[in-house]
Amino acid sequence: MESQKKIPAKLAVEQLISKATTAVSHNELIGQLKERYNRVTIYRSLDRLVDDGKIHRIIDMDGVSKYALCHSCEDAHDHNHNHVHFSCTACQEVTCLENIIPHFQLPEEYISKEVNFTVSGICPKCN
Repeated sequence: MESQKKIPAKLAVEQLISKATTAVSHNELIGQLKERYNRVTIYRSLDRLVDDGKIHRIIDMDGVSKYALCHSCEDAHDHNHNHVHFSCTACQEVTCLENIIPHFQLPEEYISKEVNFTVSGICPKCN
């Protein structure tokens, strides 16, 4: 069972991510929450939210983990994030493009567990 101190941190992190229009990094969350929570508490909250199926992790073109709200996941065990993530090389923002579902075919002996499609370029805001 989670302590009372961790519940508010998890909710604060989830609220910030749900209000964001693009994926946010751990450092961006620290910038907004550093007065109330330390970096480890924020990191653990992110891990719990991923495990709970509330958010998903995206690795951007620089290898930085960013987080976005789950929109089409039924529950924590039915994650489906096989959509395109767009990483803007100008503003560094990462956006989920959920209406674009890429298709690929693996050889029969391979089993896909997770897919991460990231396209880099210039977003409409920076164009």
